[in-house]
Amino acid sequence: MPVLTFAFCTYNRADRLEKLVAAMRAQTCPVPFEILAINNNSPDNTLEVLAHLQRQPGTPLRFVTETAPGIVPARNRALAEAISSDILAFIDDDEIPQPDFLNAAFDAIVNEGAQCVGGRIEIDFSPYGRPAWLDDNVAGFLGRLDHGKAPQWLSDTSTPIWSGNTAYAMQLFRDHPDLHFDLRYNREGDGIGGGEDAMMLRTLLDLGTRIRYRPDMAVTHSVDPWKLKASYFLRLHYLAGVRNGQYALPDYPKTLLGMPPFMVTQFLNHCGRTLKLAISGQPGLIRQAMNAAHALGSLQGYRNRSGA
Repeated sequence: MPVLTFAFCTYNRADRLEKLVAAMRAQTCPVPFEILAINNNSPDNTLEVLAHLQRQPGTPLRFVTETAPGIVPARNRALAEAISSDILAFIDDDEIPQPDFLNAAFDAIVNEGAQCVGGRIEIDFSPYGRPAWLDDNVAGFLGRLDHGKAPQWLSDTSTPIWSGNTAYAMQLFRDHPDLHFDLRYNREGDGIGGGEDAMMLRTLLDLGTRIRYRPDMAVTHSVDPWKLKASYFLRLHYLAGVRNGQYALPDYPKTLLGMPPFMVTQFLNHCGRTLKLAISGQPGLIRQAMNAAHALGSLQGYRNRSGA
C-alpha cells in the first residue's frame, strides 16, 4: 500500500499549529499517513508546541528544523524528508484542510494516474472583513483558487495550482533528482513575494507531468490583516516583476540605459491606464495599478541582470 506524507512548512505561527494538526489528524485516507512539519527556524515556541502535539494520540507527527531561511529551503527539505514516500501532500501553516482533502489527493494519484494534483483554495477573511475593492480577481493573489466544480487535467499555466494545496507522486522526484523548488524565488520569514510554486508548475508542464485539478481537495486559507491593503498587492507585483525581469525574460538586443524600450513603453501605458481609472472612478483601479507595478519591477529586474 502507498505510504503518504502530509506535510506543512511553518514559520513563527505556533498559535495556529494545534488547530492545524487536529484538522490534519481528522482526515480520512485509504492508507495510513504521517504528518511532517518543517520548522523554518521559528523564533517563537513552535518547537515546544510541535513536541507537545507529537505526544498526543492520533496520526504520528514528525518534525524537523530547516535552518536555511525561507519557504523554498523549507519546501525542498520536505521533498527530501518524504523522498521514500509514495505520495507527499502539502498544506500551508495558515490553512485548514477540508474533510475530503487526503481522500481526493490519494484518489487522483493512485486511481486516476496523476503525478501532481492540486485543489480549491477558499479565503477566510474573518475576523477582519473583506475590503470592498478586493474582488475575486485580486483575491487570487491571496492564494484563492477555484477552477470550477468538475475535476480536470491541467495542461498550461492558465489554470495553475499552488503549493499550499498540492500533492505529488514521489516517484516523479526519484526519477528527476534535480527537480526542486527554485531558490531564486525564495521568500524569507514574514516577507512577501515568492513565485516558487509557479516556477515548479512550469517545470512540471515542461516535463509532461500529468497534473490533475480536484475541487474536492480543498483548503481554507486565513489571511493576515496586513495583506488586506492595496499597498501589499502593489509591492507583491513589483517584486514579482523584479524576478520576472531578472530571471525569466530573454535577452533583448536593443536597450536604453539597460532597459528594452518596448518595456518602458509598456510601463508608461500601464501608468496611463491606471491614471485614467483613478480619475474616472471606474472599477479595476487596483488590478491595473498592480499591472503597472509589475511592469516597473520587470524593468528594474532587467536592469539588475545587465548591471546598469
